[in-house]
Amino acid sequence: MGSSYAAYDLPRTVEDPEQECIEWFWAGLNEDDVYPKEFLEELLAIVDRIDRGEEKLISLDEDFFDRMKELTDGVEFDLNEKLKDEDVT
Repeated sequence: MGSSYAAYDLPRTVEDPEQECIEWFWAGLNEDDVYPKEFLEELLAIVDRIDRGEEKLISLDEDFFDRMKELTDGVEFDLNEKLKDEDVT
């Protein structure tokens, strides 16, 4: 390629690429999920109850999912049909 690499450069679509990068950074911050304070406090309260042994935990291991498959074997459910029956608008 030697010194003639200009043809391989990406075309510049903005005058200041650094400024565009900074603007995308700040715009991207708005896309993050921000949970309400009450929700986060409730999660922390649940963690505290778990630590104190006040909450029973159910492990989601392979046996759990096998049992769920057994319990739901042959069960069919059409959510769209259910919603039509309830006439949700």
